Amino acid sequence: MNAVITGATKGIGRAIAIKLAKEGYNLAICARTASDLIALKDELATTGRQIFYSVTDCSIKEEVYRFCEGVHAVMDKVDVVVNNAGIFLPGALLDEEDERFELQQRLNLDAVYYLSKYFGKLMRKQRSGHLFNICSVSSREINENAGSYGVTKSALLSLNYVLRQELSKYSVKVTAILPGATLTESWKGTQIPPERFVQPEDIAEVLNTVLNLSSGVNVEEIILKPLAF
Repeated sequence: MNAVITGATKGIGRAIAIKLAKEGYNLAICARTASDLIALKDELATTGRQIFYSVTDCSIKEEVYRFCEGVHAVMDKVDVVVNNAGIFLPGALLDEEDERFELQQRLNLDAVYYLSKYFGKLMRKQRSGHLFNICSVSSREINENAGSYGVTKSALLSLNYVLRQELSKYSVKVTAILPGATLTESWKGTQIPPERFVQPEDIAEVLNTVLNLSSGVNVEEIILKPLAF
């Protein structure tokens, strides 16, 4: 089995990469920093799985498609795609610089559009596969100081359901995962105790559980929130 994961070297993406490699998946991973990718590949060497990596800035369309082509060259079939790469830039929508919205749109929405089209077509042809889109509770809730982020993540959830509608007739599954406050780099320096967060490993466990359900069921949306935050 082969899985593609964007933004795979930190936080949620890293946890998913480790989990799927341990479950027997060969991986195609990307991130912006070569040293982080090499370190993760070395860490996963003990699993015996094949790891393809590509230094990729998912905010740049040409780099996204270069990654897709690289994956296609080494994997004859793609079973799972996890659209995880994204960015959160806090701020009030009315007062922020336009560039802050535009960057979040490119990473949180446009990259997923390009990747999902590319691999969605392959999955449509092979009549199997599973797309996961890492959205956010901000896809459904208006959170203070997260205006542009919420707009892009809401659009991502909409894209998720368009993909679900178009691909379901070809036996391809599409699932949106909406985490609440998760202990990642975004919370670096916080004084909130770690145990009060959703853990990246929680999301990886949930994703793997979904992958092991019967072929006739599609989990459309999963929301994970801290118990007491």
